[in-house]
Amino acid sequence: MKKHFAFIALPAAGHINPTLPLVEELRGRGHRVTYAVNEHFADAVEAAGAEPFVVDWRLPPVTADAGRTTEQLAEMLMGFLTGVKRVLPDLDRWVAEDIPDAICYDMMTLPGRLLATRYGVPEVATVANFAGNESFDLGSLLTPPDFDPTHPKFAEYLAEIAKIMADYGLSFGEERITGGMVAPLNLVFIPREFQIRGDTFDDRFRFIGPSVGSRATGSQWRPPADGSPVLFVSLGTVFNDRADFFTLCAKAFAGTRWHVAMAVGDRVDPSALGEIPPNFDVRPRFPQPAVLDHATAFLSHTGMNSTMEALLNQVPLAAVPQTPEQTANARRVEELGLGRLIDTEALTPDALRAAVEEVAEDQNIRAALAAMAKHLHAAGGPTAGADALETYLATTPPDE
Repeated sequence: MKKHFAFIALPAAGHINPTLPLVEELRGRGHRVTYAVNEHFADAVEAAGAEPFVVDWRLPPVTADAGRTTEQLAEMLMGFLTGVKRVLPDLDRWVAEDIPDAICYDMMTLPGRLLATRYGVPEVATVANFAGNESFDLGSLLTPPDFDPTHPKFAEYLAEIAKIMADYGLSFGEERITGGMVAPLNLVFIPREFQIRGDTFDDRFRFIGPSVGSRATGSQWRPPADGSPVLFVSLGTVFNDRADFFTLCAKAFAGTRWHVAMAVGDRVDPSALGEIPPNFDVRPRFPQPAVLDHATAFLSHTGMNSTMEALLNQVPLAAVPQTPEQTANARRVEELGLGRLIDTEALTPDALRAAVEEVAEDQNIRAALAAMAKHLHAAGGPTAGADALETYLATTPPDE
């Protein structure tokens, strides 16, 4: 029997893009998929086969310092929560008027769990980062080193979110809002071999790995005809207001052997970077899967989506993380021999250039990438995810 799956995800590429191949697989099996997104992602989810429900969900402006102290983390989370409160009535109406057979929600978002509880609908978490369970405290990776849970601003945030949860019949309890709530089924877009303490996760967690789906064929980007090796530079789509970093990259790689494809985002004016070197292609964004398909190295923030797409293409990573979460990803990359974490407190043109050259030439890194790629492909991807969803619904009827 064909089912209706409703998806809700944080309005960011790193959280929506990993779900799109799963949407495509579900639609290919004849299921109906609806997807709550803002206008920026409406075309992408529609291209994947879902019916978009457009809401005014915007992430708050963030800077490179966001989340580096308890107060900054609390302010950032309150900004996210303000967006949730704005769209929650619309999302509530959306579900009430068209009850799905399951709500698939990004584990970083609150509305999915609230609505699944209110309407007695089976819930599924999609996990585009490390997963957390009773044995592995995900919150410890997502909070700053000096995190103080008793800080007044963080306490204010916890009180506000507890109130919202109570309105929907949920108690906050001892759960970590940074990721301690475990759904009955969790589809994790990384392989178990990359997950920290992966052996502690039970059958509630399906490590299906990453996939790019039709995004892999959605662009005709090509590398330069002269055969120059491609260096892809990107800080992702959220914490990328770093004109200083991109200027540093221009100094580091001007006149080198590299053809540099550098994505600077929407908030950095390329003219602020000074004269762009001839071997640079600077744009607000690139079709990332297409560039990585040709890249020799990736100078990256190591957001998990970018990290997984690099590993799919066996592209070594030189990591310049911007947040505690990205730092955890970068440390895991380095621990598994898949790249190198650069000291972000001592960034110089020489340091950037040395790190990129090192990861590009290191044969041990190449061997580790090849081994990890096998794990990624063996995880099953969207086929395994759709199988898990169908099995889950076959054994989990909605609440009466």
